[in-house]
Amino acid sequence: MSITAEKKAELVKTFGASESDTGKPEVQIAIMSERIRELTEHSKRHPHDSNGRRGLLKLVGKRRRLLQYLESTEVERYRKIVNDLGLRR
Repeated sequence: MSITAEKKAELVKTFGASESDTGKPEVQIAIMSERIRELTEHSKRHPHDSNGRRGLLKLVGKRRRLLQYLESTEVERYRKIVNDLGLRR
């Protein structure tokens, strides 16, 4: 249930400063958002998979904490990533 290497490389290229820049909060948030989309679809197909739901909730919490960090340090970067990914915040 993880994202493909090609999709991850595309997200790093889009949101990172270089091809190998996976440490920026924007890149991490983008990768987590993609995984959250996939896990949400999985949860819709398999409603009794409580372990998958737990993993989804943990990812949502991690992404929320990263977004809070970005909002408190760099408001413009926060607004840009929220708009680019279409998040409801």
